Amino acid sequence: MFDTRQLEVFATVARTGSFSAAARELHCTQPAISQQMRALERQVGGPLFVRTGRGLTLTEAGRILAERGTALLDELAATHQQISAIATHDIGTIRICAFPSATVSLVPAAAAILAKERPHLRLELVEGEPPDSFSLLRRGATDLLVSFSYEGEPQDETAVAGMLRVPLMHEPLALLVPTGHRLAGRERVSMAETEQERWIAGCPRCRHALDEACAEAGFTPDITCSTDDNLAIQSLVAAGLGIALVPRLVLSFLKHPGLTTVDVESCAQRHTALYTWPDLIRLPIVRATVDALVSAASRA
Repeated sequence: MFDTRQLEVFATVARTGSFSAAARELHCTQPAISQQMRALERQVGGPLFVRTGRGLTLTEAGRILAERGTALLDELAATHQQISAIATHDIGTIRICAFPSATVSLVPAAAAILAKERPHLRLELVEGEPPDSFSLLRRGATDLLVSFSYEGEPQDETAVAGMLRVPLMHEPLALLVPTGHRLAGRERVSMAETEQERWIAGCPRCRHALDEACAEAGFTPDITCSTDDNLAIQSLVAAGLGIALVPRLVLSFLKHPGLTTVDVESCAQRHTALYTWPDLIRLPIVRATVDALVSAASRA
């Protein structure tokens, strides 16, 4: 059996690339790191690193251990968090990870509901985009995850294995255009009418949704700028640098006076869902938070 402390040290060495860097991050001495790694190499029966100049390179055995050891540590952390919560039957703080447009719309609305029902509950919020945000839930760094996917996008079953999924909402997409734009004032337009436009794209998943919607209409979008900052997208569109295809949730905090929105004929939709662990949702305080998010989504 592996020593979890040795696995943690090994994971830090593999990530930082040297014993000295790992020692600084773990606040211990380099000889202590070396001693832990020699003991781990004796246990596995061979070298895990080879020296390359001033740094270290993983051997094949080291690469496999880095990949599987990190996953194991994440599972252990998540298991410890779930067991601790269930054993105490109470959590005073709920940790929520959500993507940016949800943290400024769904989560505050849910927090307002909870403030009335459970005034002593504390919420800790962190922003995270899929697919990376799933690792936070898997390693026990958050209790609830609000994530999204687009219509037709394949689901990474490995990332969500064992998790409970609670659907929250389905959002049609809309065009964001400057107030003086030729399409401004129209109630609804087809994607084909935007073929000659320049575009401001969002995060990688949002950009993929834009590519798919344009491909459905028979053209490739002329993307002049990409950013995952929703406020930056608004400013870029208002400045006339392009138009954008955005989910309806983004429009809930649309404040720029130089913008307007137009409905678009497209099959593209964004699906928002909440993820947690089945055992955690048995706790009344977690169940109440989930219910609040479901209620907030129904009103969005």
